[in-house]
Amino acid sequence: MTGPLWTARDAAAATGGRLVGGDAWQASGVSIDTRTLEAGDLFVALADQRDGHDFVPAAEKAGAAASIVSREDAGTGARLVVPDVLEALQRLGVAARERSKAVRVGVTGSVGKTSVKEAIAAVFRASGPAHWSVKSYNNHWGVPLTLARMPQDTARGVFEMGMNHAGEIAALTTQVQPHIALITRIAPAHLENLGSMEAIADAKAEIFAGLAGDGVAIIPADCDYAPRLAARVNESGAAFLFEFGKARHAAVRILSWDQQATSGRGRFDVLGRMVDISIPAPGEHQAHNAAAVMAACVAAGIDSAQVADVLAGLEAQAGRGASFMVELDGGSARIIDDSYNANPVSMASAIATLARHTPEGKGRRIAVLGEMLEIGESAPARHRELAAPLADAGVSAVIGVGAMMEHLVSALPGSVKGAMAASPADATKRLGDMLRPGDVVLIKGSNGSGVHKVVASLRNGAVNAVIKG
Repeated sequence: MTGPLWTARDAAAATGGRLVGGDAWQASGVSIDTRTLEAGDLFVALADQRDGHDFVPAAEKAGAAASIVSREDAGTGARLVVPDVLEALQRLGVAARERSKAVRVGVTGSVGKTSVKEAIAAVFRASGPAHWSVKSYNNHWGVPLTLARMPQDTARGVFEMGMNHAGEIAALTTQVQPHIALITRIAPAHLENLGSMEAIADAKAEIFAGLAGDGVAIIPADCDYAPRLAARVNESGAAFLFEFGKARHAAVRILSWDQQATSGRGRFDVLGRMVDISIPAPGEHQAHNAAAVMAACVAAGIDSAQVADVLAGLEAQAGRGASFMVELDGGSARIIDDSYNANPVSMASAIATLARHTPEGKGRRIAVLGEMLEIGESAPARHRELAAPLADAGVSAVIGVGAMMEHLVSALPGSVKGAMAASPADATKRLGDMLRPGDVVLIKGSNGSGVHKVVASLRNGAVNAVIKG
């Protein structure tokens, strides 16, 4: 980025705000959190879980160029005073979009949207000035914040969009106005709020309503709801429809895929061109994720061979299939960290990945599973249905965390030892008591179940071990 991200006058013009305490400042970034704010950032005093106005003095002390506030008395430094801070952030994001010629990709879906977004971002970074959503900044403040941070010289940007209720994606896609809108997959996440799989598909398909002129819509060809998604595409202003998956008609078709314990490789037909793909990350779902990435990046004007080269260099992310070793007396155990989130589809994929790992010596396959949240009235049955795949995968023991996991533990056959943990800390203790050299342990669950704390405890030496990898 050359020059400032925002000048005082540009920010005031974008938001309609009033400059107080100085009108010559320049901001190199945009922040909503004083803990990570860097000197020169424009601090946005959002009122969300906490009122950002209370932190304006801290932002000023940390070197903020200025603060966007709705209360003029919130600080003593340079301030941009607006009627509503969130609306000002949204306007700042729209202004950043309008001044840039970047090709914008919007990504949503029930499963895989963050992993797909990160892979697209990696491809974009290898192709020129790029911008992307950090972490999972995909909600009502995360999307406009990401837009507001976009430098004017960005060539390509990718924006993740999440939702809990109908109408939320529509609001976000209107701000981003993507040239390319991608749905990764429809799965039973947020059933509790939306009521049916059809409603989930419709809510995700809201992303197509914001497509810019001559836009490209991308949907999963193998999904049961592909016809429903395609119908929503036809109702939008999309000029092109790309599908990805194993279906014969897919624009990016998975011709073959060989999945190993820690990697996968195969061949894709990309608009008639044969491309070999290699992914150094576990899970059958990686083939579909890679096909989605390929479709989006090719639509954004990047050569398919270059996409394949970048994908081959990616690694599994923490919480999404990355693994590490715990050194024990007499050997080591492998921990598969898939703790970021869970629903029935991703849980089944993770169990299949565990099945491909062969324990060493007298080691066993063990699963520490947190309950799957927001999947509606079918939740008890959905948890019970995991019992058979776990047994088929050769899992020896399951530690359940969260009330819904009682349905799974009670359904386990005699070949699988099941136990309920009262908390993530209890699960860590139970795992530590049983862990032995050669074991392979899967840790997965919805974020609210807290099983990511088990991973953190293991990395911090909760079993008096040395972590490798």
